Amino acid sequence: MIDTKQKLLDTAERLIAEQGYAATSLRHIISEAGVNLAAVHYHFGSKEDLLDQVILQKASSVNTARLTILDRLEKEASGTPLPVSEVLSAFFEPMIEAGTRSPQFVKLMGRMFAEGLLPTIVAKHFRPTFVRFAEALQRSLPFLSEAELFWRLQFMIGAMSHALCAPRAAPEGVLTDTALPDFRPPDFENIVRRLMTFLCGGFQAPPCPEIH
Repeated sequence: MIDTKQKLLDTAERLIAEQGYAATSLRHIISEAGVNLAAVHYHFGSKEDLLDQVILQKASSVNTARLTILDRLEKEASGTPLPVSEVLSAFFEPMIEAGTRSPQFVKLMGRMFAEGLLPTIVAKHFRPTFVRFAEALQRSLPFLSEAELFWRLQFMIGAMSHALCAPRAAPEGVLTDTALPDFRPPDFENIVRRLMTFLCGGFQAPPCPEIH
């Protein structure tokens, strides 16, 4: 039997994924979950706390898996910088597994992107892990300055957010009818692997010359 806290988490995830955070009230979540108001305040305190816990229950396992893989790869490398492809694989493979297992959570993150909440969520739940991977990439790309790597990491976050969370639509006039990819339903693993290939090339590109 699902306990009250998990019932609230599951219901909140489903409703926010379907309707968005702003459009989903605590009253609606309580009603759908079949619990009373006191239960929400006992377990979470507020709608913001509830959203944090919904994200944390998925993000914590993804982050743990990422760091476990990266630690293993670095141990096997015995101090030698890892290829960029291996660093990116360690970062994205757990995401592929989690997104394939829970497409509803991917949809929820899409809602967070659309409502402008994703930067706050990334800073709160993913920053320590992201810093760890940034350090690994810095060792893998010694020819990049800190500033150059910083911007490429920013582009990575932007590309990742758009590819995984934004509504999918082909650019008008760019793709012909015969070349138009099938965005519905999205194939999460293929999208992520295309993203990894794109990012691998971008990170390893020569530094961009500064204009003074």
